[in-house]
Amino acid sequence: MGEMMEKIEKDDRTEDCKINYRGWKIMPLVIGNETFEKLGAVGTTSNLLVYLTTVFNMKRITAANIITIYMGTTNLATLGGAFVSDTYFGRYNTLCFGTIASLMGLLLIDLTAAIKKLHPTHCGAGARESHLCKGPTSDQMAFLLAGFGLVIVGAGSIRPCNLAFGADQFNPRTESRKKGINSFFNWYFFTFTFAKMVSLTFIVYVQSNISWALGLSIPPILMFISTLLFLVGSKFYVKVKASGSPISSLAQVIVVASKKRRLELPDRPWISLYTYMPPKSINSNLPYTDQFRFLNKAAIVTPEDRLNPDGSPSHPWRLCSLQQVEEVKCLMRVLPIWLTAMVYHVAIVQQQTYVVFQALQSNRHIGNISFEIPAASYTVFTMLSMTLWIPLHDRIIVPYFQRVRRKEGGVTLLERIGIGIFLSILTSLVSGMVENRRRTTALTKPAIGFNPRRGAISSMSASWLIPQLLLAGLTEAFSAIGQVEFYYKQFPENMRSIAGSLFFCGLAGSNYLSSFLITIVHRTTEGSANGNWLAEDLNKGRLDYFYYMVAGLGTVTLGYFLVCAKWYKNKGSGGISIEVTNMTR
Repeated sequence: MGEMMEKIEKDDRTEDCKINYRGWKIMPLVIGNETFEKLGAVGTTSNLLVYLTTVFNMKRITAANIITIYMGTTNLATLGGAFVSDTYFGRYNTLCFGTIASLMGLLLIDLTAAIKKLHPTHCGAGARESHLCKGPTSDQMAFLLAGFGLVIVGAGSIRPCNLAFGADQFNPRTESRKKGINSFFNWYFFTFTFAKMVSLTFIVYVQSNISWALGLSIPPILMFISTLLFLVGSKFYVKVKASGSPISSLAQVIVVASKKRRLELPDRPWISLYTYMPPKSINSNLPYTDQFRFLNKAAIVTPEDRLNPDGSPSHPWRLCSLQQVEEVKCLMRVLPIWLTAMVYHVAIVQQQTYVVFQALQSNRHIGNISFEIPAASYTVFTMLSMTLWIPLHDRIIVPYFQRVRRKEGGVTLLERIGIGIFLSILTSLVSGMVENRRRTTALTKPAIGFNPRRGAISSMSASWLIPQLLLAGLTEAFSAIGQVEFYYKQFPENMRSIAGSLFFCGLAGSNYLSSFLITIVHRTTEGSANGNWLAEDLNKGRLDYFYYMVAGLGTVTLGYFLVCAKWYKNKGSGGISIEVTNMTR
């Protein structure tokens, strides 16, 4: 057995020698491509809320729901992209397809602004009543939604593969890989925040103050540059081939465990149960764990079960290996943590939607000059907070805590996620207090202007919105980055793309949950004595109450997360080693 293991390891090392892992040498092309791709994608989506309410003459609540559903569907599509990537096409081919689809979608959205027949007639200043403003026709909406659809397909292909594709460029058998991947995750989000900052300042300014047609033409140009950069490095990338569907293996364990549910488990399952590892599996050998023991029944060998000469089961839907069972357990352990992340992010969604409406009804002038900051540009402070924090965290805080606590990363990933959830509660509380001040100022002091469709503009400076946006950025810096790295490290190696998609599926759930909450609150409070919390005119609503409700939801989520974190066991730790007896070449 020992000689066989040595031969396998030697063969693996020989195979790795044939692959030229360039690591950080190829990162300028990888990160450069990702930066331009994000500049293109974010350059369009960051100002869509304003675009729908001004150019397409939509009501605020309608536009907010469309944007949250669009963002949710975009993130949910990553699950399909991850599946086809891991199962059929590989990450490189999926990324190629995704960039082209995104480019086409951005072009269609730009055409809705450039061609007059593709958007409604602009509501002039005289149209003081919302019913005088005509909304989009069915044909105009169909063209716009076609653009959204292509962007969704593109993002669904790109997002789950980007991180895993970058990590593929590092040699998995070197110690420098861990440090390289940890830094890559941080710098990946750094480029994302940088791209969003440029989009929320320069591109949003062009869209809001110069021309929507010109402003929306910038993202497809940037996406085209991204595509070229990606293709230039084609010969130098490490392209991991699709290894078949990992989903089928998960399904097999659940089905077989269900079929054998009436069987009794042995006293020492790590010895008695069926152990087999495919000879060319890229997954690490996992130890036996006591959690979710009902799944262990899938690895009970019965007299009816038959094995092939190489030790594999003749009928994989009747017998699964203990390795397969432990891989399913990895996923089962992650899901409760994922649910908490999905709920906490509802607070961040509000900083991308309703904070824009708050800015629209606040004083956005700088001093006494006539220049007015675009409402959507205020969310740049979320990105600024992340951009400043990430290098500080990567270069100073992590090394310090590594020395003090003697742990990889200094702070565990679950601790980072927990800190992020706590900060999201503070974000919602501060948001509620700022909105209360904005509304009180608008009702008790002279307004600086009046929006024909949305009421008086408060004299309170929109700069009061900055603290909540900075907190939102810190929340993302802790929790979002922590989640991505957590899923990547806790999933089996053949499910890395699906691990990346799980983060975006959580964002999708957050967007859908936010849309659901907005709809329920709107309908529940619309006819109440205190008035609609989410009225078209924020001065007549109580948006602050909505923020406090989200903070309460976050508090419950934090308590649930702490229970889950205490129960959680990291992949490959806290178990009993399994001796694999059927590994052959």
